[in-house]
Amino acid sequence: MSNIPPQWREEITSLPAWLRRSLGKSSEISTVQRIIKQRNIHTICEEGRCPNRGECYAQGTATFLLMGPTCTRSCAFCQVDKGHAPMPLDVEEPQKVAEAVQLLNLSYVVLTSVARDDMQDGGASWFVRTMTAIRERNPHTLIEVLTPDFAGGKGSQQERVATVVGAKPACYNHNIETVRRLQKPVRRGAKYDRSLAVLRYVKEIDRSIPTKSGLMVGHGETKEEIIETLADLRAIDCDRVTIGQYMRPSLEHLLVQKYWTPSEFSELGEIAQKMGFSQVRSGPLVRSSYHAGE
Repeated sequence: MSNIPPQWREEITSLPAWLRRSLGKSSEISTVQRIIKQRNIHTICEEGRCPNRGECYAQGTATFLLMGPTCTRSCAFCQVDKGHAPMPLDVEEPQKVAEAVQLLNLSYVVLTSVARDDMQDGGASWFVRTMTAIRERNPHTLIEVLTPDFAGGKGSQQERVATVVGAKPACYNHNIETVRRLQKPVRRGAKYDRSLAVLRYVKEIDRSIPTKSGLMVGHGETKEEIIETLADLRAIDCDRVTIGQYMRPSLEHLLVQKYWTPSEFSELGEIAQKMGFSQVRSGPLVRSSYHAGE
C-alpha cells in the first residue's frame, strides 16, 4: 500500500470488517477475464471490481457491459469510465458476447450498458440485437436486462423501453440507486421520476415480465427515506429489489456518509418483504445482479 495516498490508505484500513471479502478463486476469475479480454468485450463485474464476482462466476452468472466502457453520464458514485466521447460501437459485440456466454456455459446472463445518450435510441435496439445473438447460440440461457433510463437522443423513453420489453427478457432491471433527495448529487443527469417511469412502462407493456430495482445506501439517506423509496417502487408494481452498501471507488468519488451494519440491512430486507416484493436481497455486499439467477 506504499503507493496509495495517505488519506485513501486510511479509508481502506478503516473499512468495516463485514465489507472485507475475498474476491474468490483466482482460477474462476482468470478464466472469465481471459475469455472477455480475448474478445475485447466488457463485464461490469470487472469494470466495477465487484466483490461478488468470484461467487457469481462459480454459480454460472455474469453481467456483460454493452456498448463500450465509456458512459455519457457522470454519476458521482460510479467507477465506470466517463468524461470523454465514447468509442464507436463494435458491430461484432453481440456475437462476441453470445460466444462468451457459450464458452462459460452461463445459465443466466445479465446485460447492462453504459448510458449512450449520443445514440438515437439510447442503445435499446443494441440490447435486443445482443439478446437475439445469445439465444441463437444458447437457447436455454435466461437473460435479464439492466438498462439505463433511455432519456437521451431522439424518440420517446416509452418507445425505447417497449423495444427491449418486446424481446421478452427474463427480468427487466433499472436501478433507482438512491432516495429522491439525493438524486442530483449522486446521479448526475438522472431523475427519480424518470427512473420510476422506466419500470412503470415495463408493467404497462407486459405485466408478465418481472421488474427489479436497486438501492445503494451510505450517501446520507435516512431509514425513512429508504422506506419511502421502497414504497414508490411497490406503487408501480416493482417485483424485486436489491439493497447494498455504497463503497467509494476512488478519492474522486463521493465520500461514504455511513456504513450501514448487517443488522440494519436485515431490518431493511424484512421491511421490503413485508411491503410485498417477491424477491429481496439486502446486505452490505449486495449488488444489482447478486444471485440474479435465483
